[in-house]
Amino acid sequence: MLRVLLVTDTDKPIGDLRDALARLGYDMLAGTTTSQALHRRVENERPDVIIIDTESPSRDTLEQLAVMKATAPRPVLMFSNDANQQLIRDAVSAGVTAYLVEGLATEKLAPILEVALARFAQEAQLRERLAEVENELAERKLIDRAKRLLMDQQKLAEHAAYATLRKRAMNQGVKLAEVARQIVMAADLLK
Repeated sequence: MLRVLLVTDTDKPIGDLRDALARLGYDMLAGTTTSQALHRRVENERPDVIIIDTESPSRDTLEQLAVMKATAPRPVLMFSNDANQQLIRDAVSAGVTAYLVEGLATEKLAPILEVALARFAQEAQLRERLAEVENELAERKLIDRAKRLLMDQQKLAEHAAYATLRKRAMNQGVKLAEVARQIVMAADLLK
């Protein structure tokens, strides 16, 4: 059962939305929140999905979403009356998963939520894979730097420097990148 946090900065009642979500089987967090309190509320209550109902997303709302995206990313659905293309791009950049214009039809809510959740999950996998690739690249650069240091200091060929790194890693029972890190740190200390 997904936990949903409703956020509004309008005066219109959103009881129909809350009721529709409850009928669909979502666990509705108590009350609604304003965009100014969004980050704190997300940290405290850890909702699975955030739905924002707004006339037009304010700069404050987008800033709160950007902070949340960096520290506690969640799928965010935004229902707005503002179809400004730049505002939509800004909202998506700030972390909005789905931006819908012209109000909310409660009968369309379930498929919209499912698409937003699927898109968020796919983006999360991409972010995770990107982080892995960036880490692998950083490790390769570190290993290359350590190899160059060994080649310069011990006058080794590249394959011999790599073999030296591998042997040390095996002897210490650590990853090759860790041995490379040790060699680079030692070299930096001696500068």
